[in-house]
Amino acid sequence: MWQVSELSERKKQILAAVVEQYIKTGEPIGSKELLALTGMQVSSATVRNEMSDLAAMGYLEQPHTSAGRVPSQMGYRYYVDNLMKSREIDELNRRMIEAGISSAAGDPERLIAQAGEVLADLTKCACVSTAPGGEAMLIRKIELVPVGVHSAMLVLLTSNGILKSRLCRLDCELTAKICEQFYNIVQSCIIGKPASDISVASMQTVAASVDGDVFAMLPLMAAVCELAKSTATSRIMVGGSSNLFTSYGRDALELLEFLNKKEPVSAVLNGATEPINVKIGRENIYRQLENSSVIVAKYSVGGSDSGTIGIIGPTRMDYENIIPSVKYLTNLVGRLITQAIEE
Repeated sequence: MWQVSELSERKKQILAAVVEQYIKTGEPIGSKELLALTGMQVSSATVRNEMSDLAAMGYLEQPHTSAGRVPSQMGYRYYVDNLMKSREIDELNRRMIEAGISSAAGDPERLIAQAGEVLADLTKCACVSTAPGGEAMLIRKIELVPVGVHSAMLVLLTSNGILKSRLCRLDCELTAKICEQFYNIVQSCIIGKPASDISVASMQTVAASVDGDVFAMLPLMAAVCELAKSTATSRIMVGGSSNLFTSYGRDALELLEFLNKKEPVSAVLNGATEPINVKIGRENIYRQLENSSVIVAKYSVGGSDSGTIGIIGPTRMDYENIIPSVKYLTNLVGRLITQAIEE
């Protein structure tokens, strides 16, 4: 999107210092301040000329005539790609993440929701995430638990660890024979199939093709379809919305409205093609995000991509610390869900 020019080592040092100081203070940086920060053995005039060159090249901006410089969106992009120090998550953030999500390790949807809240608290941004889902998700187990003469609780478990339950009422008495017929159908026609393939029509056909009471089977098959449908659809979760008011002021309302729309948010999350993606400002395809940065990471369950976790915040965010936190959180989430399934 931006025409990137090669920079001298001095320009790189100056750009990195401007970005890092502006992230800390939110105030424009002048040449004298920059000279004190970097300790470069050159004159203030030399630094001022270098900053003017960086502005002319599109990496810096000057908010006011007499003010210092601030990074442009292009400057942030160059910083993230070329100047930012590669680092691991620090010990404090690691402990906060682990403590914040450990209690939900056995429930993938609750785990993702809690992970989003922890990440929002840590980054002071909004967090958007999806629970495990996708076309590759298979039906792993279905249990039928009688709770009355005419009713039973159906429990469905997927290969990605999603657990769903539903109370089902039958018009006839729930006998041992009906339970046996149900399990025969489940074992032969449902277990191991993609959740997205389970439909009312296919289940009605299956129920009609087996020996036994078709009418007794139909409510149970319909309940299985509803459970499968609810697991096949990835649920989008939003956390830390209140953080937007601190960062955006009145403009937060428009961004909140955007985050409440499923389709564009889903497109933002699903547009992530790498293990971690950083979109800055106008690199985002939606107008509502043109002054924001979006960091999205995938998590894997059992070796397969299963969902995404991302943050949305101002372009003046602490990329150097936030990116390692997002990476660590998504890796931990994937590992915890995988462990829960294997156990």
